[in-house]
Amino acid sequence: MNKMKEFKELHFSDDLLFLGNAWDLLSALTLEKAGFKAIGTTSWGIANSLGYSDGELIDFDRHLAIIQTITENVKIPVSADIEAGYSEDPDQIINNVLRTAEIGVAGINIEDSLKKSNELREITQHCKLMEKMRAALDRSGYKDFYINARTDTYLKGKNPLLETMERAHAYVESGASGIFVPGLREEKEIKEITKNVSAPLNLLSLPGLTNCNMLKELGVRRFSFGNALSDSVIAYLEKKAGKLLELKDTSSLYEKEALG
Repeated sequence: MNKMKEFKELHFSDDLLFLGNAWDLLSALTLEKAGFKAIGTTSWGIANSLGYSDGELIDFDRHLAIIQTITENVKIPVSADIEAGYSEDPDQIINNVLRTAEIGVAGINIEDSLKKSNELREITQHCKLMEKMRAALDRSGYKDFYINARTDTYLKGKNPLLETMERAHAYVESGASGIFVPGLREEKEIKEITKNVSAPLNLLSLPGLTNCNMLKELGVRRFSFGNALSDSVIAYLEKKAGKLLELKDTSSLYEKEALG
């Protein structure tokens, strides 16, 4: 079984797919060693590791090279966070998606936020993009490539539940494999979406939204922690570095200390 098909089927197994989010090769290898069945890259974490903020500020080639390094060195499937596609031109976005598939990635997150404004892409335009993307992938032999359609309705929308339902239905009809709704956390609303949308729902870890078993009971099929782990590692490094300089003593490097 190839990794694309393996990754796709993980969304329909008995267990919820708990995705480990990596930002470089070391973090990816660590997550694989820990036993995660698949890895998703975090654009936020990758950007931070290079000294940038999130938001497509890195050249796409540079971003893709990091994803390729991860993909070529782990045995488990990798899904790539490519934000909104690193372009406003639909043809260029599709080309970037195809390049991502060509390096062995099993799927992507692609969002409907516009980078140069605080708005979501108009739903008809985004559906046309999805349709062209799915068709291009299928023509190129990537029928099992997983398109996780991220909608930022809970981050930017005025009536998030209704707009999420509308966009989710439209995106699935346009070729999306699954729906990703960061910011969604209310149990009643999660149930409403999983009950009425015919595609796996992916949620993002948040304070108070952390338990895989609880989410599985609500019908969630995929759960990821995004940049939370990379942020925690960075905070630990900053704390440790500060302590070294303050004490001018390296003994703390040999203390057993919990991360976080």
